[in-house]
Amino acid sequence: MDQRGLYPELRGRRVIVTGAGAGIGRAMAEAFAAEGARLLLFDNDGERLAAAEAALADSGAEVTGLLGSVTEETEVEALLAAADTRLGGVDILLNNAGISMNLPSEELAAEDWRRALDVNLTGCFLCAKAAGRRMLAQGGGVILNIASMYGLVAAPERLAYCVSKAGVVMLTRALGIEWAGRGLRVNAIAPGYVRTALVEGLVERGRLDIPLLERRTPQGRLGSVEEVAEVALFLASERARFMVGQTVVLDGGWSAWGYV
Repeated sequence: MDQRGLYPELRGRRVIVTGAGAGIGRAMAEAFAAEGARLLLFDNDGERLAAAEAALADSGAEVTGLLGSVTEETEVEALLAAADTRLGGVDILLNNAGISMNLPSEELAAEDWRRALDVNLTGCFLCAKAAGRRMLAQGGGVILNIASMYGLVAAPERLAYCVSKAGVVMLTRALGIEWAGRGLRVNAIAPGYVRTALVEGLVERGRLDIPLLERRTPQGRLGSVEEVAEVALFLASERARFMVGQTVVLDGGWSAWGYV
């Protein structure tokens, strides 16, 4: 793979990416691979995982994949054990796995509520805990959580999603200050509407209207997965070494515009 070389300190770094099979996760994997990082991809969809792994390997990246779910603590522990075996440890965790939950609150079933919190928040915690133990033992590392602008501003018919992503924001702050003095940096990115398969699926089900979203966004467009990946590179690099417990909002101005 041709190295971009914008962040030479990332070359050879051992990187875990959860939800790596598509969307933001795959874009981050590609961006870190282009900087020479060594990758372990984690996803609960075997077909997507295999495709991402094959594409990165074909481009020259050092990459391996593991099938599993962030909601299962035993599978998360297996992920970190695989990182120990295949990469010799972990330096950077890109804590990306997540799901949408777009329903009127009065129709939100308890199982849907639990599912959103299990994947978006508990899964984030389990991965951070398992990776954090190893990073603390080695004296340093970076954990980057993918939150959402809807962890900072509210929206109707997204109760479970908003609550789960708000939890990710607070998890980032709490772990950030707890671990900063031991060499481990924890930060987050809060994307707005980004063109992904997840968003396209909501459009197909009539849950989202792209032109309406574009009009509501001050920049007049949706974001791209590549733009999120660029911010992830910066936050994982030494250029962000004094950033701790922060959530960087990347939403084209959506959350700053407090009225419609």
